[in-house]
Amino acid sequence: MKGCLDGKVAFITGGGSGIGAATAERFAQEGARVVVCGRRAEPLDEVVARIRTQGGEAEKLQVDVSDEHAFVGALEDVAKRLGGLDILVNNAMAFTWGAIESMSTEEWRSNFTTSVDGTFWGTRTALKLMKPKGGAVINVASICGELGTPWMSGYSASKAAVINFSRAAAAEGAADGVRVNVVVPAVVETPATAGMLSDEKSRTSTEKLIPMGRVGQPEELANAILFLASDQASYITGAALPVDGGRSAVLITALD
Repeated sequence: MKGCLDGKVAFITGGGSGIGAATAERFAQEGARVVVCGRRAEPLDEVVARIRTQGGEAEKLQVDVSDEHAFVGALEDVAKRLGGLDILVNNAMAFTWGAIESMSTEEWRSNFTTSVDGTFWGTRTALKLMKPKGGAVINVASICGELGTPWMSGYSASKAAVINFSRAAAAEGAADGVRVNVVVPAVVETPATAGMLSDEKSRTSTEKLIPMGRVGQPEELANAILFLASDQASYITGAALPVDGGRSAVLITALD
């Protein structure tokens, strides 16, 4: 698929680390002009520098996706300056951890502003900007949105919303050539999962639940996102693609 995104303009939220950063680098390798978006400047600068060192095109936008005006304005500005928007990856997320009975309403709602509202604002704007010539929106969900996860009820509910919202968006965008799909990771080795993989016992326990026997790497998610963004997936829309080492395919894996 070398050069499969030549000439494309791609906007990636949560692009400073993990899946977002890996996707930005992968897109750039395939010829896309990449805009990485995030709240903190330093990690965005590092991603842009790596892409440019490898000969790719990239720029950063320090924007909080939970700020509707700023996020929508950033997307519209990119489309105006760069001649359109071809690909949007809604990867930014936020979550809280805790039992339902002790969770405050504020903590509950904080799971939705970035993951759900941000995905809605981004997708809504992309549908408008992509309408003249089509495009691809890839939303990043989680296995938590498909399986019950204790102490992560807010995050789980928000990712379930992303999956079903994406199906509705796919149905609405299809006539205009805008494809909307979802990737559904399980445990991926990113800064967000560093705590649960911080020691050998925790890591081993996690890996035993995954049929492939290991956690995923950001580059593996990036490859799946690349496929859905490319013309290789031209007849795929409304799909939720598990990229999880088989975790969602099993009820339980026997623990030795």
